[in-house]
Amino acid sequence: MSQPVIKGLHHITLCASGAQDDLDFLTQVLGLRLIKQTVLFDGRYAHYHLYYANANADIGSVLTTFPYRRIAGRPGAGQISSTAFAVPKGSLSFWSDHLSRHAVEHSEPQERFGQSFIRLRHPSGLLMEVIEDADDARAGWTTGEIGADVAARGFHGPVLSVRETAEQERFFVEALGFRKTGTDGAYHRFEVGTGGAAKTLVLHHEPDRATGSWGFGAGTGHHLALDIGTDEALAEQKNLYEELGYTDCSEIKDRNYFHSIYVRSPGGILTECAASVPEGFARDEPIDQLGMQLLLPPWFEHRREEIVAMLEPIVVPEHNRPATMAAAAGPGGAAQARKETEASAASGVTPSRRTSATFIGGDVPPQT
Repeated sequence: MSQPVIKGLHHITLCASGAQDDLDFLTQVLGLRLIKQTVLFDGRYAHYHLYYANANADIGSVLTTFPYRRIAGRPGAGQISSTAFAVPKGSLSFWSDHLSRHAVEHSEPQERFGQSFIRLRHPSGLLMEVIEDADDARAGWTTGEIGADVAARGFHGPVLSVRETAEQERFFVEALGFRKTGTDGAYHRFEVGTGGAAKTLVLHHEPDRATGSWGFGAGTGHHLALDIGTDEALAEQKNLYEELGYTDCSEIKDRNYFHSIYVRSPGGILTECAASVPEGFARDEPIDQLGMQLLLPPWFEHRREEIVAMLEPIVVPEHNRPATMAAAAGPGGAAQARKETEASAASGVTPSRRTSATFIGGDVPPQT
């Protein structure tokens, strides 16, 4: 039987509400760096897919959102219930004051597995946390209000709500290679590799909580993604799922910046495994200009005018604009798509991509 080779978190994807509200909150309040503006590759409606990260756009720091005003989600079990960002030890007093200045609903400091954290609420209702981690040395993005000494480093990990734990635990251990490292009341911690930031998943056992919605919907977590490294490992992981009986795994999908498979885990949480393309997020814009403009995959580019007309206009905040890293432009457009196809073929993996779509509208709430 194949063995899982998960390295840690790759990204986490949530469904927000208004695009500008999401952008303002995540960049100005949480202090994340906007690194990519693109669109949802699936579905008949034009929706943004916005990517945020730390200063270096590290894998394991990337939060992506689908602003999705059309439909309200139903929070519940079988979902990401909270997304925790690692911050430096001793910084919670700053974060409490900072959140209060921005009139953000937040808790008093709490503790889980010996680590202090504050829970806060995104404008769409999503729950997030800033959790102290003295060992996380990743570089946080800085703003006029958030300095390097307090900035969010990237994910610590998601908190996942489940009604039952046994089969979800088995999935984490057997299918993904995590190990259980602790229990704190209703919370169960799982880690991979060295553990700690970006290598931790926490199950929250909530047996009486109603199951949440699984589709796109504002105010809910959509999926977590785990870093598997290479296309070859991605194909092996798909085989492992089938060997273990998780036969509803998707085909390998081309997400432009990474290739992915998805499976609905036993507790209901949609779980992705992702392998970044060699150029990563620099494949279609220079590293020092990430997030500055709307980028479409090559197969949608010819429909740019139509798609843009359906999207909510957004303004990138000024502090996202300074060039803080050396430029490293990756090849873009059709040439890069061909290069990626050739590389995938050489590895024996051919990701699928949706190359055509009929868009019937934008992210507009239904009339009541």
